Amino acid sequence: MASSPALPFAGGIRRRLERGALVLPGLAILTLGFLMPLALLLPQSLQDPDFGFGAYGRLFGEPVYLNIVLNTARLAVIATVCCIVFGYPLALWISRLGPRMRVVALVALILPFWVSILVRTYSWIVLLGREGVINTMLMRLGIVDEPLSFLYRELGVMIGTINILAPFFVMPMVAAMSAIDPRLSQAALSLGASRFQAFWRVFFPLTVPTLVTGSFLVFILTFGFYVTPAVIGGGRVKMLATLLDHLINTRSDWSLAAALSFFLLLATLGIFLLARALATLARAGRR
Repeated sequence: MASSPALPFAGGIRRRLERGALVLPGLAILTLGFLMPLALLLPQSLQDPDFGFGAYGRLFGEPVYLNIVLNTARLAVIATVCCIVFGYPLALWISRLGPRMRVVALVALILPFWVSILVRTYSWIVLLGREGVINTMLMRLGIVDEPLSFLYRELGVMIGTINILAPFFVMPMVAAMSAIDPRLSQAALSLGASRFQAFWRVFFPLTVPTLVTGSFLVFILTFGFYVTPAVIGGGRVKMLATLLDHLINTRSDWSLAAALSFFLLLATLGIFLLARALATLARAGRR
């Protein structure tokens, strides 16, 4: 007896409904915990009769706020570049260790995540203070005649930020480098390439997609980073997250705070899409 052609179609619909039912709990949590608060904030960000486009006109119309946006972007770029410069060689070194030593190095890299970020940030105050460990060593070695000022400056904020965010760049790079077949570089060497040529023309292009993704991840995290700039910067290093805290807890300017929140969300989304597009282009170019 021939089966009805409608039965496979009905079975496909049933499978799609079952899969959709599995997604519903997560979708409900996302809607209640994330989308609904944003929907409630959006009208508030538009309530500013003195400026066009609500509080957004004040956010981009007043130089003080625009300067904070640009300063945050500049510090995020600096942190990202430093993570690339120091993190890429570290990831390369870890990926070329033996299995046991690689595990030890990865554990040492992950171990700080077991400590509260607030504790790690305050530890940098002990290290970077005028009578801290770093200044004491520099003065005893005769490198400087008087203590250097690290705290409440951009330099101290960058040191603490890079220390906390660098593992977010190094860990994906180690995974990507470890997955590359070492025989590819060996083949390049056997064909007459130098070690630098084998690295630059064979190994490095294979790591570019992860390099791009990790760089944008550090940039996004720095763009909205709060704890380290607030503690080490002491309120003197102006960034978007510290400005948001000031608007809510000190000035109670909810309209501008809502506009700033939506700007951070849209900026993060735009950066994510750009990173995804660049990573896709890098993978296409590798092929």
